[in-house]
Amino acid sequence: MQIPKMVFNPNFQITPTIASNLLEIERHKEAINILPITGKVIASLRETARLMTTHYSTQIEGNSLTPEEVEKIAKGQEGGFPGRERDEKEVRNYFLALEYVEEQLRQDAPISEKLIRTIHSMVYKGARKQSPYREGQNVIKDGSSGSIVYMPPEAKDVASLMKDLTGWIDEQIEMQELPAPIIAALAHYQFATIHPYYDGNGRTARLLTTFILHKTGYGMKGIYSLEEYYAKNLQGYYNALTIGESHNYYFGRPEADVTPFLEYFTEGMAIAFQRVREKAFNYKEEQKSTGSGLEQVNSTHYQTEKLRELRPQQRQVLSLFQKSREVNLQEIADHLGINARSANGLIKKWLEQNFIQIENPSKKARTYILEKDWERIILEM
Repeated sequence: MQIPKMVFNPNFQITPTIASNLLEIERHKEAINILPITGKVIASLRETARLMTTHYSTQIEGNSLTPEEVEKIAKGQEGGFPGRERDEKEVRNYFLALEYVEEQLRQDAPISEKLIRTIHSMVYKGARKQSPYREGQNVIKDGSSGSIVYMPPEAKDVASLMKDLTGWIDEQIEMQELPAPIIAALAHYQFATIHPYYDGNGRTARLLTTFILHKTGYGMKGIYSLEEYYAKNLQGYYNALTIGESHNYYFGRPEADVTPFLEYFTEGMAIAFQRVREKAFNYKEEQKSTGSGLEQVNSTHYQTEKLRELRPQQRQVLSLFQKSREVNLQEIADHLGINARSANGLIKKWLEQNFIQIENPSKKARTYILEKDWERIILEM
């Protein structure tokens, strides 16, 4: 048997298809970010996305509950599905895991083995404790023929491989050399390749992907779901993960070309972002169509009154946000002609005053955007 490769060094190419998908992702992301939609609409879209994510992610694993039944569980209904208690538990646990992921993002938690182990525990048992990695060999079999499709690495190698994976993710996020969707896709692929648990690997991989995307500025307030794309293109998902000359991890899998999975993943992101952009745009048009002349006058008056509240440096920085929705500390400092320390002091005050908010919480690449009211005002200026 070959000695396993313990340092994750993925083999891939940025093909024209991937490059096109990445451009589409950015295009939809920016379009969504500048749409003047209310907090109420965002909350509605976010809740819809959470329901879709839960339904489709558990459906991939064989859960038979419908979207309507998943929504009933989300609203607290218990014991309403006789004979499908396991499905009901899976959905409840997934909601708990989503809440845990959102909580850890708010706390700017690092990507770590502890995080991943706890996500798995939430998915599998609904408990906030770290799941130990598997202690034996597992295999993935074809559901119809029973033949082995993939044999993951031996249990003795799992801990080292997982340590390398989390280290690689942290390093790539800090370096910012790869586009964030590529980092998320490769992390998803490698987690599925290691298959560190007997069960719950797919759900954990998808939640890890969500965490990485939010961590790197692709959270979009949680109003999109990639899981629908996976579920509706499930054979493509499995085909994209099935690479290499052998079903055995040790015979070529670490060196295999993962480009097909990157194409699949980035296409899914582009489609998911496009769908949520269309939903957000429709909401905006509905709001516009129900507006009146009096509302427009009131809106102008509101803008004038709000602008009077601002300090000179706040008014000055608005022009920076008109050029770029998302900015960092150094860009604010340069725009105002002050040093980074002074700019940091202003940023702290502006955060407290709800003038700006943190978009990317990473300490190394922290960025800021205007609060929604101010963002809406500069869009209408």
